[in-house]
Amino acid sequence: MLPGLAPWHSSRDFRLLWCAGVVTVFGSSLSLVALPLQLKVLTGSTLAVGALGAVELVPLIVFGLYGGALADSFDRRRLVLWTEAALGLVSVLLLLNSLLPHPMVWPLYAAAAATSALIGLQRPALDAIVPRIIPHEQLAAAAALNALRWQIGTIAGPALAGGLLALAGLRWAYAIDAVTFVFSVLLALKLAPSPASHDAEKPSLRGIAEGARYAWSRKELLGTYAIDVLAMLFAFPLAIFPFLADDLDAPWALGLMYAALPAGSFVVSLTSGWTSRIHRQGRAIALAAAGWGLAIAAAGQLRNVWLVLLLLMLAGACDMVSGIFRSAMWNQTIPDELRGRLAGIELLSYSAGPQLGQVRIGGMAALTSVRTSVSLGGLLCFAGVGLLALGLPKLMAYDARTDEHARRMRERRAAAGSPGGEGGRDGAGAGPGPQTPDADPATT
Repeated sequence: MLPGLAPWHSSRDFRLLWCAGVVTVFGSSLSLVALPLQLKVLTGSTLAVGALGAVELVPLIVFGLYGGALADSFDRRRLVLWTEAALGLVSVLLLLNSLLPHPMVWPLYAAAAATSALIGLQRPALDAIVPRIIPHEQLAAAAALNALRWQIGTIAGPALAGGLLALAGLRWAYAIDAVTFVFSVLLALKLAPSPASHDAEKPSLRGIAEGARYAWSRKELLGTYAIDVLAMLFAFPLAIFPFLADDLDAPWALGLMYAALPAGSFVVSLTSGWTSRIHRQGRAIALAAAGWGLAIAAAGQLRNVWLVLLLLMLAGACDMVSGIFRSAMWNQTIPDELRGRLAGIELLSYSAGPQLGQVRIGGMAALTSVRTSVSLGGLLCFAGVGLLALGLPKLMAYDARTDEHARRMRERRAAAGSPGGEGGRDGAGAGPGPQTPDADPATT
C-alpha cells in the first residue's frame, strides 16, 4: 500500500526536483490565496475577483498548445529553467506592487495572465521529460510521488496563508513565494540537458495540428481527456463551497471543505503502492471518475456537515486515482517526439474543465438551488462517464501489458538503453543514463 519509491531511489535529479517542487508549490499556494484577497480588498467586487478565472483561461489555452510544440523542438530543461525564473519575476512584481502606498489593480490581472501563460509554456516540458528518464514500469509510481509533492504544498500553503496574511500582510506572502523560486532555479541549473530529437521541427501550427491528429487517432487517449473534462465540467464544486457552508449552517467548515478534496487525494498518494499493479488503466479511470460524480452528488444531498466533508474526501481520492492512471497511460504510450505537444493537449483537458465547471455550477445554482446544482452535476457526471465508457471500447479494453503502443514504447526504451528510454543513441537523448532524473510534472 505504501507509495512506490523506486523513482526516488533511482534518480538524483528526481529527488532534487521533488524537494524543489514542495517548496515552490508551497510558495505559489501563498500567492494563490493572497492574489484574490488583495483584489477583494482593493475593489470590494465579487465580479472583479471572479474575473481572474477568465483572465487566466485564454493564456493557458494559447500558451499550453504552443508550449507543447516548444517542448518537442527545444531543450526541455532550458524551457523549465527560463519559465521558472520568469515565474519568480512575476512574484517579485506582485511584491513591489503590494509595497506601493496605493497598490494598483491592473498588475494583479497582468500577473494572473502572465502566470497562466508561463505555466502553459512550462508544464508540457515538465510532463514530457518524465517518460524519457523514468523506467517504463516506474511511471505510475512517479505520478503518485509527484502528486504527493503537490498535495503537501497545496495543503500546507493555504493553511499557513490565512494566519500569515492576517498577522503579517500580503507582502510577506509574495516575498516568501519569490524566495522559493530562487531555490527552484538553482536546482534546475543542476539538471542534465534534455535536448529535442535531432530531426525535430520548429514550433508551428502544422506541428500542433500533427499532435492533435495523433490524439484523435488514439481513441483511448481521447477517452482520458473527455472523461476528465466531463467530470470537472459537471461536478467541480469549489465555486459553490461558501454557499454550501451557509446552507449547512456551518460557515466555520468552509476551510475544511476546501481542504477535504486535496486531503482525500493525499491519502491515496500515501497508499498508492497498489497502483503499479493495475494494468487495465482505462477501466480504472472510468470507475474513479464515476466515483467522483457519485460522491459529489451525495455531498449535495446530505445535511450533516461531517458526512459532507467525508464525501468530499472520497471525491478527492477518486480524482487522485483517475489522475495517476491518466498520467501513467499517457507516459507509457505516447512517442517522445510527440510527447510535448500531447502534454499541451493534456494541460487543456485538466485545466479548462475546472474553469468551465465553476461557471456551470454557479449558473445552475442561480437558476435552481445550491444543493440541486451540486447533486445534479454529480449525477450528470456519473451518467456522462457511463456513456463515454460505452462509446469508447478502446479505453475500456486498454491493458498496459498488451497494448500495441505501450509495447512499442517498452521496446524503444529497451533498445535505447537508458532508464527512461528515449535517450542517447536515438538522438532524442535526455542526457547520461542513470544520472538523468525526473523533472516532476509541476515544479510550480
